[in-house]
Amino acid sequence: MTRPAILAPASMPSLVIDQLASRYEVIELADAEDRAATVRECAGRVRAVVTQGTLIDREFLQALPNLQIVANFGVGYDMVDASAAAELGILVTNTPDVLNEEVADTTIGLLLMTIRQLSRAERFLRAGLWSGESFPLSPTSLQGRRVGLVGMGRIGEAIARRLQSFGVELSYHARHRRTHLPYAYFDDLLALAAEVDTLVVIVPGGEQTHHLINQPVLAALGQQGILINVARGSVVDEAALIDALHNGVILSAGLDVFEHEPDVPQALIDMDHVVLLPHVGSASRPTRNAMSQLVVDNVVSWFEHGKPLTPVAETPHSAQ
Repeated sequence: MTRPAILAPASMPSLVIDQLASRYEVIELADAEDRAATVRECAGRVRAVVTQGTLIDREFLQALPNLQIVANFGVGYDMVDASAAAELGILVTNTPDVLNEEVADTTIGLLLMTIRQLSRAERFLRAGLWSGESFPLSPTSLQGRRVGLVGMGRIGEAIARRLQSFGVELSYHARHRRTHLPYAYFDDLLALAAEVDTLVVIVPGGEQTHHLINQPVLAALGQQGILINVARGSVVDEAALIDALHNGVILSAGLDVFEHEPDVPQALIDMDHVVLLPHVGSASRPTRNAMSQLVVDNVVSWFEHGKPLTPVAETPHSAQ
């Protein structure tokens, strides 16, 4: 019996490739001299796609007539047209839950680094400046801050649990109120921004959240405001953020994601009081291994049992 062919449009973790290759035929486009020709040659054999950070649009899906499942590495799947996949009877999966705690830990670290200017303090020490003067006092503290979470999914709840231990006042904005949570709920983002002095953004990317954090939201956050983005770069209007930081509309920002990453605007790099990370929210070896394993397990469960483990909302029962 012919083994199902699995297509990897871009580089994937070795754990994914090695485990899938032990069961199926794996075709890696990252190693192909002519990607288009390789896709045309294998199109009829491909029954699964494993992907991370690669655009999987309707045209790509339609080019693979026997495709059954797209297994996405990561919780966010805005690069996959899940609605088109649903129409075509193709299942889409992601890797939720296994990275919740890691991203929440990173968020708290980024928040503390930004509020206390810890990255700047380290650069001060490494530059040999401490022998001549003390590092300036940070302009604010986490103590007494009012923190608003934009998004309250599983990762948002994990962040909120950690923030509770710091004794800060918590509130949140989401599409729906979470009745089991004790935090104040705002159905209007501008109202939340005006009420708090710290915004932590943890919502999915995509058209619905594109530039959700814009100039009016930043203005409402105010001159003592701090923005933390561990969601997707597209959620923040980067030009508006740079303007707000440059003109003192808000105090500072901690960013793990960028609108056109890995390209980061020089204007942000030049701002010494802003903390910038290279999208490392879940980037520990144990967590990435768990995400890789879930990609594999989704594909294997589909082929062996006809049921994936973590289908996305758009396509829970649509595959045929």
